[in-house]
Amino acid sequence: MLKSIVVALIMAGPVMAQDLILPPDPTRLPPHQVTVFKELEDAGRLPFSVDAIEEALLHNLGANTVSDAAVYAPNTFFSEFTARKLSNPRFRGIGASPLNPGVTTYIDGVPQFNANSSSIELLDVEQVEFARGPLSPLFGRNALGGVINITTRRPTLSQWKSAFSTATGNYAEWREQISVSGPIADGTAVSLTLGGSGRQGFTTNDITGRDLDHRAAGYFKGQLWWTPNSRWESRLIISNEIDRDGDYALNDLGALMVNPYHAARDYEGDTRRNVFSTTILARYEDALYTFSTITGFVHWSTRDRTDLDYTPGSFVTRQNDERDFQFTEELRFAINTPAPITPNISLKWQAGLFLFSQRYSQEAANTYEAFVLDPMIPFPVTSTSPQGELNDTGFGLYGQTTLNVMKRVDVVIGLRADREDKDAELNSFYGPAIAPAATTTGERNFRNWSPEFAGAYHFDDNRMVYASFGRGYKAGGFNAVAPAGSESYNAESAYHVELGAKGSMADGKLAVSAAAFFIDWNRMQLNLPDPFVPAQFYIGNVDGARSKGVELEVHARPHPDVDLFGGLGFTNARFDDGTSLSGMDISHNPVPNAPQHTFTLGTELKRELPAGLTVYGHVDAWFNGGFKYDESNTAGQPAYSLVNFRAGARGSRLFVEFFMKNVGGTRYIPIAFAFPMLAPSGFLGEMGAPRRFGVAAQLQID
Repeated sequence: MLKSIVVALIMAGPVMAQDLILPPDPTRLPPHQVTVFKELEDAGRLPFSVDAIEEALLHNLGANTVSDAAVYAPNTFFSEFTARKLSNPRFRGIGASPLNPGVTTYIDGVPQFNANSSSIELLDVEQVEFARGPLSPLFGRNALGGVINITTRRPTLSQWKSAFSTATGNYAEWREQISVSGPIADGTAVSLTLGGSGRQGFTTNDITGRDLDHRAAGYFKGQLWWTPNSRWESRLIISNEIDRDGDYALNDLGALMVNPYHAARDYEGDTRRNVFSTTILARYEDALYTFSTITGFVHWSTRDRTDLDYTPGSFVTRQNDERDFQFTEELRFAINTPAPITPNISLKWQAGLFLFSQRYSQEAANTYEAFVLDPMIPFPVTSTSPQGELNDTGFGLYGQTTLNVMKRVDVVIGLRADREDKDAELNSFYGPAIAPAATTTGERNFRNWSPEFAGAYHFDDNRMVYASFGRGYKAGGFNAVAPAGSESYNAESAYHVELGAKGSMADGKLAVSAAAFFIDWNRMQLNLPDPFVPAQFYIGNVDGARSKGVELEVHARPHPDVDLFGGLGFTNARFDDGTSLSGMDISHNPVPNAPQHTFTLGTELKRELPAGLTVYGHVDAWFNGGFKYDESNTAGQPAYSLVNFRAGARGSRLFVEFFMKNVGGTRYIPIAFAFPMLAPSGFLGEMGAPRRFGVAAQLQID
């Protein structure tokens, strides 16, 4: 497949040579600017796999969170609950615990080291990028599988603008948002967006007749942008999201297959989250070099209350409180204009320093009713495990050089050194004290070198082939709670090899990219259920795994009013020969939560009518090839598909549209985990979202 695409791109040369003399054509596809190398560059000229979902497409997708946008990124899958605090991205089979992700989300250059803060409302977002591959040489820890970049739109410096949007749908779904943006002085502008959303639950508790998993949230984002001249700019971005959600919609996996969107439990809890962040960006850029700084403060807290046995019986309930504060600072210097070494060879480079600290605390308590913990204990007992703190500090130094030869060949060499120091203090005890309390303390440090090598050959400005090699890295650490002997875990690394081709043809009306990849994991980290504590997870290492696959993407604009999209990803991620887990041989088993394939088809249509009115429609279909829930491959989700539709009319100030998600009403269970204690099937799961539909409108005032 890859060879035939490369040949097709080469044969298209005579057609594309005409691009220099043809007048502008509205059917030509615009280039996508991405920040994989920390500067805006044309995605079609980078030797890496990256997809950019721009603001207009985010709207047409109805994307409110980052996982909504992921349908256009091949081999990308989010294993997530409907409670937004638990959302774990996976690229090409690479994923991990929320406490130590393998794919990190960056929001305006600030990494979210814990998945609890990464899935928030997309407010004023200009673009979402999905960069797949070993990006540890530039981004360091937790970029072993890649990164997700979310960038915020700048305020407007020209005039004041405001907008109000509203939406309503079935399940009493509502969403309202108001935003204002404009200048307050020469070179200074501000913006503010406030919003809220909510819905009834999808799942009914058959014991009480009430819905379990209702959702509600309020959020805001404010921004100050100061650009005193063409070289300097500074931005202050403050955001906050408060989620007040109902309980998890978990039930026995077998029961869900027979009676979906139903559960039966005597206790109904809730899940709450508060995410507050402050980002300060400063940048100086002239014709020769760029100097930039990114300072980030992220504070989040969560509180869960749930019926831990998930049955009508009164056996055990759980309360879990978590807090996290992280500080990050990045200083970066880059040469903008390639420096000539010889008449045919030029060089540009960048270097940076990254500092961080993270303070995480958790207090989780399971309350067992009388006689449940032991037939000899006739009174309720609360088991607190853990009550403790995990602290992490570190730094990274990185550099990258791009050598250009005769304007045809790019050679990229990068290297990053990382150092992390971690310590833990964890307490476990009972109330009443039926057993002695236990305290675990420890300190560990981790060092790593992450190299990067890539080469690209450009046939012209529109077509290229490339090869890349890199090493991804993820530090080890401590588990807040784990079985005896698993209190800490080791670092994970992975070597990536990728071959690819990118190009446009048919006078820029068609863009094609293809890639083949191979990944070799070492000391792979897995998020594992604790066999002794219900619904509690810890990180453990296994020997290794391998993933190989291909990706193909096509974007066509045969007419100014027609856009066509297509993306295919195939992943074969399996554990290495001789790999075992808790004494069980899992050799060659598929890695859990790694779909065998993802396939997306989509189209956008529009038509301009008199009086400045435009009617439009968007349809996308996403196919998931199925995956396993656990390492032993005991249970899994078969292949399924989801279709979404959106259509409306837009004027200069007002638009009204109709939307429908999961048009076919597909019933699927995207997340489940082992729960052998009380679930008859041995697994608990949560249904995916059912069919939803409604109307939305927005009024804009200039």
